[in-house]
Amino acid sequence: MRNMLRRAAVILIVFPVLALLLLTGDNRITPPPRPPDNAPHAIVALGDSTMSGEGAGAYTPDTDGADNDWCHRSPQAMPQHIKLAGITKIFNFACSGSNAQAIRLDGPHTVEPSQAAQLAAVAGQYRIDAVVIAVGANDDPQFGSLLTNCVDAIFTSTQPGCGKQVDPQWQNRVDAMVPKVAAALRDVRRVMIEHGYPDTAYNLVLQSYAAPVAPDMLRSLQNVGGCPIRTDDLRWVQDRGVPILNDGIRRAAQQAGARFLDLSRAGVGHEACHGGQEWFTRLTVNWQDFQDKARYAHALQQSFHPNSAGYTAFAQCMSQFLTLTERQAACVPDGHGSVQLALPAP
Repeated sequence: MRNMLRRAAVILIVFPVLALLLLTGDNRITPPPRPPDNAPHAIVALGDSTMSGEGAGAYTPDTDGADNDWCHRSPQAMPQHIKLAGITKIFNFACSGSNAQAIRLDGPHTVEPSQAAQLAAVAGQYRIDAVVIAVGANDDPQFGSLLTNCVDAIFTSTQPGCGKQVDPQWQNRVDAMVPKVAAALRDVRRVMIEHGYPDTAYNLVLQSYAAPVAPDMLRSLQNVGGCPIRTDDLRWVQDRGVPILNDGIRRAAQQAGARFLDLSRAGVGHEACHGGQEWFTRLTVNWQDFQDKARYAHALQQSFHPNSAGYTAFAQCMSQFLTLTERQAACVPDGHGSVQLALPAP
């Protein structure tokens, strides 16, 4: 009886497998295509202004207003300064003003094609060693618009500052951003899988944002000639705005299985209007843009972004992170005017 049951079990298992093979015939599942073995190695950057290079200047002509493209990609952007053994090409598809939807494969993309689709166009020709991303601030948090409101608030000193006004909703706005960023990261994973990259074959890194201003700035520069932001709002940006946003970016990385690089303290001592070597632009006005109706709306676009020196410093920290296997780390001041990589306590 026991032998008969065993034979029956074998039949139940083997026959369906044989039937599946007969049905599929030559239509066997083939692995996704991979780049050629001799393909050059590359890094791809995706995201918003802090990855495109806003604030560094010398933007490529095609991203400086041509056909209404204001992505402001700079050859001095952070990814251009990453040093990683074997890398021969850096692709920067980041675009100033982008939100998480700009990365995703679905939905409208009004200025340029989906950044994930642009990644797909090179993933089969190059060996992608890392995809580095900065995104989220232009989703529900609208951090850039918030800083603009902070500038406006200095002229209405009798009213609550921008930080006090937004603080009751800030956590909810960051929380609403998290699933959007996580979904964008999953689309990046999807593109890489479709081009033959398992998750372990490359680095997927989501970085957060450094605070561009701080309350200990030079008071002589706390005006339209430098950083016209109230002290209470500067304190809110440093103590509440950036830390809560940083935590949301961290959660998005964790949800999507990406590595996380914390930049929230990377610019301490080098903020705009701090004096000495500043790593961020002050209130920056392109007066020529004001004379052109097609450009005047972008005349202040470079304000309160990292400059070339800031991008260079942050890239040094990113370069170190890419050589390690830790899931997360932070870029912090090294006490000698630059930054260093700090790993979480064991």
